[in-house]
Amino acid sequence: MANKKVCIFSAQHLPHMGGVERYTLNLCKKLIEKGNEPVVVTSKIGDMPNFEIMHDTRVYRFNCYPFLKGRYPFLKKDSEYKKIISILEKENFDLVIVNTRFYRHSLVAMKFAQKNHIPCITIEHGTSHLSVNNKVLDFFGSIYEHGLTMLDKRHCDRYYGVSLACNEWLKHFHIEASGVLYNSIDVHEVDELRKNKCEDYRKKYNISKDATVITFTGRLLPEKGIPQLLNVMSEINKKRDDVYLFIAGEGDLEAYIDQRKNDHIIPLGRIDFNHIVALLDDSDIFCLPSFSEGFSTSVLEAAACECYIVTTARGGSKELVINKDYGTIIDNNSEELLLPALEEAINDKESRIQATKLSYQRLCENFTWDTVERKVELIIDEFNK
Repeated sequence: MANKKVCIFSAQHLPHMGGVERYTLNLCKKLIEKGNEPVVVTSKIGDMPNFEIMHDTRVYRFNCYPFLKGRYPFLKKDSEYKKIISILEKENFDLVIVNTRFYRHSLVAMKFAQKNHIPCITIEHGTSHLSVNNKVLDFFGSIYEHGLTMLDKRHCDRYYGVSLACNEWLKHFHIEASGVLYNSIDVHEVDELRKNKCEDYRKKYNISKDATVITFTGRLLPEKGIPQLLNVMSEINKKRDDVYLFIAGEGDLEAYIDQRKNDHIIPLGRIDFNHIVALLDDSDIFCLPSFSEGFSTSVLEAAACECYIVTTARGGSKELVINKDYGTIIDNNSEELLLPALEEAINDKESRIQATKLSYQRLCENFTWDTVERKVELIIDEFNK
């Protein structure tokens, strides 16, 4: 697919960090590596410029209203919007990729592709409605999402999930997915970072090699199950003092986590990818008790660092952790399920180590950006036919 131009519309992008943002970043890197030119169109939140080059990729940003503290940017159709659209219309794109359905940004992308006769696909990254942990707002939000998706389907009819679970969720909107473009990871990059670690977290926090380290990385949101994890960790520490929990990330619960910190619960705030790898490499267990996921990048990073995975049956994690031999999947993030799952993982070190080897092997065979990039090539070729 030499010298193809791909325009990726994603309502949020770097420096904002999350699963969709990392998906876009890594897909762009792989497209460039194969000799292609990706362009990202996103939202201007804060003092970011309307245009810049990041990681060798042109990034355009629409002005927006940053609703929900920037979680839901609502673009403005102002003069800057018209300027960016005019620039994009002069490009000869081979494919438009839309990340997620439920932003106004997404609908604009689909209409742009349709108007300019550019093949368009939409990638689903979730397995539930967007939640702000308010029943009234969530109810009206789901109505809004259904209405917007009805409009989406008029302009784009090719949908892919980042997991099979996402494809099942699309059926909720009467959409039959065309395939899977798995969330993935660059295993070779992680291996190199592990060999040349930028930090030793056990040494830094005076944690012995015989202690058990549990880690959470990701957005610090209620739907990630952080309150349940902290409560369970407190119960574990009542019985033993050789278990530690690191929490790395940023989000709405930063102040709450800071209140709960102690010698065994250690918040790190937001750390870069190099430090995430170093942290996971120093960890024994990765825990993500989330009740809303597409296919967590954090789970893939944990598998690449050979951490034992304890997570919920949400999203694509169960497509990596396919049975008990590969890790632990619990039905939901109730403390009654999470506590025994973590205790078993802590106590059975031999099974834990064997599971990390199996999950690492499965990761390498199925969830790499080379595979995703090849599928994007095939999609473009199919449209060209």
